[in-house]
Amino acid sequence: MKAMVNHANLLDRRPHRDGPELTLAGGLKVARARVHEICGHSRRVLALDWAGRMDGPVIWVRPKWLRDTLYPAGILPWCDPSRIITVQAPHARDILWATEESLRSGAAAAVVAELTDLPEITPVRRLHLAAERGAERGKEAPIGILLTPERGGVPAVETRWHIAPIPTKGRDPAWRLERVRARMAPPAAWTMVRGADGITLTSAPTR
Repeated sequence: MKAMVNHANLLDRRPHRDGPELTLAGGLKVARARVHEICGHSRRVLALDWAGRMDGPVIWVRPKWLRDTLYPAGILPWCDPSRIITVQAPHARDILWATEESLRSGAAAAVVAELTDLPEITPVRRLHLAAERGAERGKEAPIGILLTPERGGVPAVETRWHIAPIPTKGRDPAWRLERVRARMAPPAAWTMVRGADGITLTSAPTR
């Protein structure tokens, strides 16, 4: 009896492998209804690029104690700033709570959380479950994006990306983009350039 397996239940536990995806620059894809991590100096740029490729509202959860703010003119090339709803969290624990509730509501296409410390595995799993629930409630399956400092390292995320600027001496802005971790794809790196015709990616050596 113990050897019997309910295959329907197994399939129900893998929505991130067979569910909806968001297509990024260069034809890259990331799973919706899941939580992803973006780290590095230009992490906000990549988060805005992802949000700009979706249609619904974007909920951006930030620590209240940070002095810098999102600048609409800087956001505009990537995403319509009128779509962004900013949440100021007074405590670190409130950031994850607000992110979880926003994902579960189904009201947002993307929920971005700026973190100053790396969360443990249990709250990250709760975020995945909330994103799956939001996909059932909302018009489109949401994406959770955790922004972390330096090289990141949040456990149990669907993917981890690192992005940093490349000096261009007056040419189109460029970044080194790395897919550090992914459940369904190997590590890889690209040079990402934003030109008049949009974003282009060219392969770069991995570290």
